[in-house]
Amino acid sequence: MTGIGVFGSALVSVLTTLAVAGGAMAGPVFCTTTVEAPASLPSGRGSPRLAPAVEITRCQGSQTVHELLQERFYSHTAPFEAGIGISHQITDLLGIARGGINGRAWMGFGFPDQTIVRDATAVQNTVQVLMEQQSDPMPWRTADLADVFTGSLSTPWQDSSGSMSRPARGL
Repeated sequence: MTGIGVFGSALVSVLTTLAVAGGAMAGPVFCTTTVEAPASLPSGRGSPRLAPAVEITRCQGSQTVHELLQERFYSHTAPFEAGIGISHQITDLLGIARGGINGRAWMGFGFPDQTIVRDATAVQNTVQVLMEQQSDPMPWRTADLADVFTGSLSTPWQDSSGSMSRPARGL
């Protein structure tokens, strides 16, 4: 790339995408730029020629854990402040669920007790997935503790072979 450089071309592509899409996202946006393999073009002389490589930038918004849990918590039930209006009282009486952070999204049918259960299930599933993503698949394993009645508190703990043992990783 000559002239504006890689950063400039990425910025231009992001602004073009936002202009075409008709809106912008708030919050951090992560962009990745890749160079795609060239396609072979027929040259007319018998052997195909390679087209120049294409640089593609893809951008996507990020969502913090707090924002994700907030979204799941209010997926079927509106927050208290948004849910005490006359329209929510009527829809609750008819069993129509309106949720979302602003309380305006139509979520389907369900009385308030059912929507609370759905929100709790959504939060439970989200927390379970987040814990799996953030946890090490191989837990630390430690040696068993020695018998506390055979030694003294003034000496450091040693195993039966007389050496200090370190935690061991699973296989």
